Amino acid sequence: MYEGFEGHDRRETKKVFATFALFVCFVFVVSLLGAQTFRARIDTVQVTVTVVDADGRLVTGLTRNDFEILEDDVPQTITQFTDERVPVSLGVLLDASDSMRGQPIVEARGAVDRFVAGLLESGDEVFMAAFNHQPHLVAPWTQPPVVLRGRLDAFRPTGGTAIYDALVASAPMFGRRLHTRAALVLVSDGADTASDLTLRQAREVLRRTDPFVYAIAIDAPGALLSTRVNPEALREITGQSGGYTEVVRSAEDLGPATERIANELNKQYMLGYVSSRPLDDEWRAIRVRVKDRNYFTRARRGYYALRR
Repeated sequence: MYEGFEGHDRRETKKVFATFALFVCFVFVVSLLGAQTFRARIDTVQVTVTVVDADGRLVTGLTRNDFEILEDDVPQTITQFTDERVPVSLGVLLDASDSMRGQPIVEARGAVDRFVAGLLESGDEVFMAAFNHQPHLVAPWTQPPVVLRGRLDAFRPTGGTAIYDALVASAPMFGRRLHTRAALVLVSDGADTASDLTLRQAREVLRRTDPFVYAIAIDAPGALLSTRVNPEALREITGQSGGYTEVVRSAEDLGPATERIANELNKQYMLGYVSSRPLDDEWRAIRVRVKDRNYFTRARRGYYALRR
C-alpha cells in the first residue's frame, strides 16, 4: 500500500512524486477498499465539533447535555465529552504553483510561519507539504510546531496546480498521527489545472479520513478566468469534513484568515459515542446538534464502520 509522504527523505520524496501519476489511482482504489483511518477501533466514534451562533461567532461554555448526536437519524448516547483544548495534529498544504510568484508566496510563507510558530501550542504536531503539478513533502509530523518556521522558504513557485492530487497524497498521513483531533489547512490561489484525480475522487478519499479540512482561497481581482480559484469545488471538500472555505481577496489577508482557523481550533468540543449497531463496512451519517436552536454546529458528516 502506498503510504503517502511519510517515511521518505527529500531525495526519495522527489523520486516518488516524479512518478505520482502512475500510482495515484492506486491510492484511490486502496482508499475505496477501506484504507485504515486513525481509529484503532471503531467501538467509540469520536467527533470534533465547532459551534457558532447566527452571526458566525464561536460559542464556548456548553456542556455534554447541550448536545445531541444522531447516527443515521438514530439518537446516540454521548459517552465522552470535553470542552478543553486538546492537542491537534495539523497538516499544511501550500500552493507553490506559478501563479503564486512574487508577493503571494512571500505573504503565504509568512502567514504559515506565524500560524505554526505563534498560534499553535507546543504539544501540537504539524506536517508541511507544498504542491504545484505534483506534491512535495516539506516536513513529516513534527513537534513542537515552532521548529518548522522557515521550512517553506526554499520553495519557488513554478508549474501547474494539482490540488486534488495533493489532498489525496496527504490523506494517509492522518492514519499515522499522534493526536485524536486533526485538521488540514490548504492555501491556494488557483483552480485545479494539473491533477490526475477528479474532485469526486478526492472527496471520496478524504471522506475516509477524519480531519477538519480548511481551505483559504485567494481570489485576487484580475485573475485569469481559466485559472481563477474555484471556491465551490473547495467547499465540496471542506464542508463534508466540518471545516470551511474562506475566500480572501489578496495574499495580505492570509494572516487574519489563519488566525481565525487557529481561534476555532482553540474552541472546539470533542464528543464520543458507542454506536448502537454492529460494524458492517457501510457509510454511516453523523449529525450533531445543539439543543438551543440558535446555535449551529459543524462536524464531519459520517464515517465508514470498518470491520477489523
